[in-house]
Amino acid sequence: MSELTKWAYPLAESLLAEPLPRRWRHSQGVAERARTIALILGEDAELLEAAAVLHDIGYSPDLAKTGFHPLDGARYLRDVANADDRVVNLVAHHSCAWMEAEARGLREELDGEFPRESAHLNDALCFCDMNTTPDGTPTNPIDRVNEIAGRYGPDSLIGTFIRRAEPEILASTSRVLERVAVAKRQPT
Repeated sequence: MSELTKWAYPLAESLLAEPLPRRWRHSQGVAERARTIALILGEDAELLEAAAVLHDIGYSPDLAKTGFHPLDGARYLRDVANADDRVVNLVAHHSCAWMEAEARGLREELDGEFPRESAHLNDALCFCDMNTTPDGTPTNPIDRVNEIAGRYGPDSLIGTFIRRAEPEILASTSRVLERVAVAKRQPT
């Protein structure tokens, strides 16, 4: 484990395990998915794993200020935890967050405060999140989107956002799986 992940896991656990145990299990599962695609990330593998375990800390009752968890989590990481800027930016923009920010009237704040990381890292974090159930087990993005829409309701802000984001979520998954397939075909 790198210094970054040694720091990230206990922080995420301290914010999620007690108040939101299911969210903590999900975050651990997302980090586990990150480890499974490390071969396509090179030196960014630890960065992605840290962002993966931290991606949902904005749901913590202690951090929820705007009600938009990517923004709340990223602000905490930046302002309180003094986290690596790249981890902060990945948390801020995970899983098509810009679309939900737009629906909430927070797009300017999100984009103004947090630059996006490279497309391949954003794809990778989206892949990890959308291929993990709320309980932390592997799934596929179609079932995950359906679960989210069902949990929040199809006409809710989240239900509408996740359906709007579905094509990009599927495209992200496809791009990641293609990179994994190419990497596995490379001679060692």
